[in-house]
Amino acid sequence: MIAKVGQLALKFRATAMLGAIALSLGTIACNRPAQPVEEALVANPDEWPSWGRTGSEAHYSPLDEIDTGNVANLKLAWHFDLDPGYSASTPLMAEGKVFLTSGHSHIRALDAQSGKLLWEYDGGTRERATSALHLTWGNKGIAYDGGHVFLVTTDGWVVSLDAKTGEEAWKTYDFPDNSPRNANGAPRVFGGKVITGFGGADISPARGFVSAYDAKTGKLAWRFYTTPGDPVTEANEKAEAVMRRTWPSGWTNPDGSRRGGGATAWNAFSYDPELRMVYLGLGNGFPYNQHKRSPGGGDNLFIASIVALDVDSGEYKWHYQVCPGEQWDCTATTDMTLATLEIGGKERRVLMQAPKNGFFYVLDRQTGRFISAEKIAKVTWADHIDRKTGRPVENPGVRYNGKPGLFELWPGPSGAHSWMPQAYSPLTGLVYIPVLENGALIGDGQKGGGEIMAGMGVTLLPEVELPGSHRSYLKAWNPVTQTEAWRADLPGNWPGGVMASAGGLVFQGQIDGRFVARDAKSGKELWSFKTESPIVGAPITYRFRGRQYVTVITGNGGNGAGINSPGLAAFRTDYRLPRRVLTFALGGKDVIPAYDMPTLAPPADPDFTPDLARAQAGAVLFGTRSCLVCHGWNAVGGGAAPDLRYSPTITDAATFRAIVKEGGLKMNGMPPFPALTDQELETMRFYLRARAKAAPAEQQALLERAKAAKASNAKPRDFAGRWNITIQSPVGPQKAVMDLRVAGNIVTGKVVAEQGSVNVAGAVKDGRARFQGKASMPMPITVSYDVTVRDGRLTGENANGPFGTFPVTGER
Repeated sequence: MIAKVGQLALKFRATAMLGAIALSLGTIACNRPAQPVEEALVANPDEWPSWGRTGSEAHYSPLDEIDTGNVANLKLAWHFDLDPGYSASTPLMAEGKVFLTSGHSHIRALDAQSGKLLWEYDGGTRERATSALHLTWGNKGIAYDGGHVFLVTTDGWVVSLDAKTGEEAWKTYDFPDNSPRNANGAPRVFGGKVITGFGGADISPARGFVSAYDAKTGKLAWRFYTTPGDPVTEANEKAEAVMRRTWPSGWTNPDGSRRGGGATAWNAFSYDPELRMVYLGLGNGFPYNQHKRSPGGGDNLFIASIVALDVDSGEYKWHYQVCPGEQWDCTATTDMTLATLEIGGKERRVLMQAPKNGFFYVLDRQTGRFISAEKIAKVTWADHIDRKTGRPVENPGVRYNGKPGLFELWPGPSGAHSWMPQAYSPLTGLVYIPVLENGALIGDGQKGGGEIMAGMGVTLLPEVELPGSHRSYLKAWNPVTQTEAWRADLPGNWPGGVMASAGGLVFQGQIDGRFVARDAKSGKELWSFKTESPIVGAPITYRFRGRQYVTVITGNGGNGAGINSPGLAAFRTDYRLPRRVLTFALGGKDVIPAYDMPTLAPPADPDFTPDLARAQAGAVLFGTRSCLVCHGWNAVGGGAAPDLRYSPTITDAATFRAIVKEGGLKMNGMPPFPALTDQELETMRFYLRARAKAAPAEQQALLERAKAAKASNAKPRDFAGRWNITIQSPVGPQKAVMDLRVAGNIVTGKVVAEQGSVNVAGAVKDGRARFQGKASMPMPITVSYDVTVRDGRLTGENANGPFGTFPVTGER
């Protein structure tokens, strides 16, 4: 009996052991990464020393103390207040310090545990700046390597700082001539080289290049030019032969001056330490219009291309072009994530990118061979990417040269994905992409207006009221199947950068000031923290003295502060809202002081007399002289600079002149514009005064839009007939007559005003009528209406291309 019991006990123990082993194996299987984990991706797990943490540019951390099960307990551990100025940047962490840049190359080192300021360094850009381009957006990031912090000032100085003291170790100038340039992307340190590029191809045909400096000495190691020309450096000999044959009519004018250029590398670099390859993400061409840049056509390499180089010599290895012969501001300057994916039963070392053009690409990173590409957003410029050639199958309408009218371009110039970082987790095998949905209108350059920047050769309206526009999402994308795993709707149309962790989390800031953590597998929101300011820069995570932290910097900036600002108008993105470094940990004890959001009110301006023609002339000046880049489309501020509709300076001619023309606020980051004539200055000021007058009505329009979003019981027949409407325009109420016909749910008709008439067409859906038409003021614009009928009264809004969106009311 005892023996039998013993046998049973042994049998039970063996069964239990087998069960435990089975359970353990099952658990391992459940937690097995979806894709292979590269050593380079998870190296140095405690720190975040580079823009994307490692050269893989995955914005991924292997730390897992903070996970899906306990993230609800994440609390503020410390914070650090910043001055007003550009802060849409990604911090770093190394050797127990958090390093960051804000404003124009103002570097700070903070204690990683307490947030105490250890040292700071001012790059001196504002004192030295000689052009407005040097004082546009500040730096998006810096780099750390071997006990030094590296920065590139917006005016072109590459600097190495001692990470312990902030003292300069070396400093060198990167720009070889006086062509308009600025450097606002984060440098990288790959293979002992400081890799840096610059921007400026929206205003100049300057030849793009990338420089590599020895990280220890600051000596130039190599320079690689990204469009053809002279000089031909040793690093460029092989590439020059590849590029030149794609510019069949050359790149210079008869007088020898440069006609075409671009392909600047202002943001994205990646690195494979085994292959010793550095990857460049290159930008658009200038002029945008290819007929002006390269009358003979051609692909115009390396515009809108990914280029692989030998990190030691700068020698060309391979390239892939996302938009051959681009002419709509297509770029490949977004993050290039390196990973190993199992595709078709084989492990492939790949490069993944979601460039501006709306497709997600997977390439073999050793050879540059095309593997796959699919749309992640609405795309009208191309139907698909040919699987055999890797080239886009274009919509003929996007080749607008010599054609009348405007082409509806999706994505618009902001792109389906901009510079805000994507993230990749090998645990889920998903890429997390901040996706924009913004359409635009583009066409051949026209006399009388239409060019946002002189010399582009195009008529471009980047902000138009198109169905489905002004939206954004966080999309989780499966790069193997090229399908969407999940998406999260985001507020506004300027989504923040993303960070993923081994805790099964994805972190992202939002334009509404919320910092959010989601389940990486499902997208479910698990935690959030409300700040006073928008968040655009990507967060990081690190471990110090055994504790994991998450850090993010608040404050809006980048392209969304200018071109995209109408899509942000419903949110407070004020330039002077508190900008802070926020660091979180489980059980954190810090608190932020209470903040009373100031009420926005335009300055008193009793002497203002409306003048529609003068306001329109001022709008053109504001748009074509770069003002909108920082101060926002339609002068609707987006956070990079003050919202001038609420500034008292616009009511005083002398003060306005002292600031805008004479540089009175240069040390605050506002560049002078001495080329403006006094008449142009006053016309622009008049436009801003008109915009200030319109601001309350536009705010009311936003409230009406929110109300209108609620269900309406209006039927299509309710819209038919003749309406006397009033549009609350920037220069006062404008009367018009709207005559609508309805057949089924289709609406057609005409709107007649003192300035002219517009034929409109659209449809009724969910109790609302949305219709639009084309007008010329003097450039082609889209005039659209979004209205409903309640109690026999028509209400809604009217959008007039670049001139604003205004409340509209009507009676029969």
